[in-house]
This record gives sequence, structure tokens and C-alpha cells, in this order.
Amino acid sequence: MKPLKITNGTILTPYRLIRGGTLVVTGSTIAEISERNIDVPDATEIDAAGRYVAPGFIDIHIHGGGGYDFMDGSEEAFLKIAELHAQYGTTAMVPTTLTSEKRDLLRTLDLFEQATRNNTAGAQLLGMHLEGPYFAMNQRGAQDPRYIRDPDPAEYREVLAHSSSILRWSAAPERPGAIEFGRYLRSKGILAALAHTDAIYEEVLEAFEQGYNLATHLYSGMLGVTRRNAFRYAGAVEAAFLIDEMDVEIIADGVHLPPPLLKLVYKIKGAERIALITDAMRAAGMPPGESTLGSLKNGLKVIVEDGVAKLPDRTAFAGSVATADRLVRTMVQQAEVPLLDAVRMATATPARIMGLDRRKGSLVTGKDADLVIFDENINIKTTIVMGKVIYHRAGGPAAGVPAAGGPAI
Repeated sequence: MKPLKITNGTILTPYRLIRGGTLVVTGSTIAEISERNIDVPDATEIDAAGRYVAPGFIDIHIHGGGGYDFMDGSEEAFLKIAELHAQYGTTAMVPTTLTSEKRDLLRTLDLFEQATRNNTAGAQLLGMHLEGPYFAMNQRGAQDPRYIRDPDPAEYREVLAHSSSILRWSAAPERPGAIEFGRYLRSKGILAALAHTDAIYEEVLEAFEQGYNLATHLYSGMLGVTRRNAFRYAGAVEAAFLIDEMDVEIIADGVHLPPPLLKLVYKIKGAERIALITDAMRAAGMPPGESTLGSLKNGLKVIVEDGVAKLPDRTAFAGSVATADRLVRTMVQQAEVPLLDAVRMATATPARIMGLDRRKGSLVTGKDADLVIFDENINIKTTIVMGKVIYHRAGGPAAGVPAAGGPAI
């Protein structure tokens, strides 16, 4: 591969914003960042034309997009989802499952490993996130109730022995056996996250001590302040706020959480503890209308309207149709968060949560060359994964870079 040279960019580093800067990529890593133009013989050049050059977005909770779901039972689904979201600035993702039959789950894990070997045109597939089936029935949202159950040591040990690609697993910590489950995950180096839960503060605190360090899509499928026998209790939402060291992820599409709640989460947790996630289902990047959450074989029918997926009776949201650029845009324009912090929540923070911050999440010499170029409205111009231009929108100055859907321009 020729060296890649990005010039005239507004570069977002962890430490400062460099206007008119130059960034050089050699192979799959960032070789140099400078305030001046650097002579790089034979380099492929991209003129950022003053646009922002930022770390690529890292989505640690995503189900699908472009008409595909990771539970579809095909390698094509993995590859097409990765390609679709790369167009919106995602350079790395953690594919996520839904509650399902065990054989479908194991098949999905096998397909992940197969797709990883053949993924050359989309966001990098980092590892799997298992969402369920150990959830509270009252907080199931769009999760299929047929498969919801208590943690079974024989079952989860079999699943974990089947695949080494599992990075995180979300569960309701109040379910019988869930504390032991979290402890086992921690022993295997797998992130335990609380989700779809009726837990109160005291239960969450115990779970946190045993490895549940992340709150999955905060507020969604999660108990807030509640009453039991006339007494008021803090729920999982308040626990996530009160436990300073607990990380949270939020679906920052402006619908799952409206701007006031986005502002509240940011005010309490700060950019260092918040990961922006799409939680996108197959309808992301598709027109409104009917769709399916989960596999086409036995998934749940949903309807997409008002910029979100809903159950047909409109009693609950059924996953989002957001893309990563929309998350950053919403945080900046609706939640009034500084751009550097909004980008951090989509890059450095999720990288740290997943234990990948030594390689990803920031523009630093020696790190993976996962980059995105966007304008002041967070419209994506170019996406680069491990030093390779995956997406480049036609209509701007670049030399020798393939345009999305067209030849080199």
C-alpha cells in the first residue's frame, strides 16, 4: 500500500485541535501528525479542505443495517452491515445478538468468525456482544419473551467454550444466578453489562462489585425510581449515576433519549464515562415502513416511523435506525455538547470500555489508522479503516481515492 497523506484538515487529537494539519498513514497505522505540510513521496493524497479529521467511530452495540441483521444466519449479513455503517463513519463495531434459541446463537458466533476473515470493505468486526437471554420479563422491550430465562451455568459455559469472539454479555443482574454469571464472565476477561433489568440500587451495587461495569443503553429497558410496599427505591438508572466508576452507553438519536436526558447524562457522567451507541436494527440506512427486528426467520415485526423502530402496537421502541454520524450530530446540535466531547464519546470512551484504547479511539502516532473526515454538520466525507479508504463520497478534491459507488476521482 502506498502511504496515505491527508492535508489541510482540522485534526482532532486527544490533546488539541490542529487546523490546517497533515496526517500521514503508513500501512495500517498513523505514522505522523503535523501542523505543517509533510513531503511524502508517492503518497495517495486527500485534501480535507478544512473539514474535520477525527478518529473513526466505534459502535459497541449494533444489530444491523441496510436491510440485514446479524441474526439472519448468513455471512452476507455481517459484511453488508459493516459496509453500510462505514458510510456513516463507523470504522469498528461489536455485532450484537438478541434473545434466541441456543443453536441460532451458536450459528451466529460461527458466522462472525467466518465474516471477520472476509471483511475487506466495511467497518472492522471487533468481537461479539450477546444481549440476553437473561433478562427481566417486565423490561424486555422488544426482546422475544419466548427465550427469556435465568442464567444457566451449563448453557453459558457451553456458549463461551464454543467461541473466543465474545467480548461482552448483557444481562439483568437481579435474576437468580446472575451474580455468579457476572463473576464467571469476569474470570474469562469478558465485560458484563446490566440490561433490561428491574434491579434497584442495592442490587446494581452488588453486581458492579462482581463485574457488571457497564449499563447497556441507559434508561432503555431499565428501572428508575420505584416504590415497593410504599417505600421509594433508587433504580438501575440512579445506580448508574451514583456509581462514579460505572460506564454507560446511550442511544443518542434524540428519540430514545430526548435532549434534556442527553444533557443530564452528560452532566453527571461526563464524556469519559459515556459511549454513544446506535443499537441499530436492520432498517438503519433504509426508508421508513415495515421491517423485522432480529432474524427474518423468527424475528419480530416492527414499524419504522419518526426516525425510530417501534413495535406495531407502538407500546415500545424496537431498536434504533440511527447511524454513528447521527449520534455525534445529535449530541452537538441538540444536547449542546462540545464537538471534541461528542467525538470522544463515539471513539476514545468506547475503545477504553472494550479494552482497545492502546490501539484505537484517538489520533496518535502508532495507533491504528481508523479515520473519518466530516464537515461542520457531521456529514461523512471519507472513512478509512486500518489505513484503507473504505468510503469516499464524490464531489470533493482527492487524488487517486475511490469514490463511493464510482471510480477514482
